[in-house]
Amino acid sequence: MNCIIVDDDLLSRKILEGLIEKSDSLNLIGSYDSPLEAFKVFEKADPVDLIFLDVEMPEMSGLEFINTLDEPPMIIICSGKEKYALESYEYDVVDYLLKPVSLPRFFKAVNKAQSQFQERESVSKLPDEIFIKRKNSTFVRIRYEDILWVEALENYVTVNTFKEKFTIHFTMKAIENKMPMNKFKRVHRSYIVNINKIDYIEENNVVMHTEQGAKIIPIGKSYHDILMDEINLISK
Repeated sequence: MNCIIVDDDLLSRKILEGLIEKSDSLNLIGSYDSPLEAFKVFEKADPVDLIFLDVEMPEMSGLEFINTLDEPPMIIICSGKEKYALESYEYDVVDYLLKPVSLPRFFKAVNKAQSQFQERESVSKLPDEIFIKRKNSTFVRIRYEDILWVEALENYVTVNTFKEKFTIHFTMKAIENKMPMNKFKRVHRSYIVNINKIDYIEENNVVMHTEQGAKIIPIGKSYHDILMDEINLISK
């Protein structure tokens, strides 16, 4: 992963540079003392996959810097203060490291980033559609983003979109393997849902809306915690 450091403290930058040298998965392509200087790296050909970012800096804070980026790369916050931790996760950061950063804690954060990076790479190589065979031997193209849920019906499954449903002779396991894991999650032994299309979750049910009205999908006990971990959840 190509990474950069953005931190106004020289000692902190040097410590991070030393830690990055110890990681085989990181390639440091820039170390900057301000966000304004860091903008230069985005004009170069090499993509930035990960930023080690301080919060409190003159002229522009680290969080303000994230807001200026149209498509922010992965971010690991490195701060001497805990008070920004909660706010930083609203920016979908990978991790929040408190200075001074220890080697074990650094590698834990980098491993999280590496997992996300590999998932993004694998997802980018996946097709964004499937073709479903109808009874008359014609094939219908359905984009993944149009699928709301998949439901098991004995030896068949139904693929449900906002307006239509398609019944095919397939197993749930087989179709689950065909679908991108970052978008579709098993919530019940009989249901797979597109987590980007969930309207709301009420008690132990997922609610989705179709042209015919609301669809209530039960969440199985063994799938509940997994689903809660996958969604961007804010709760008291």
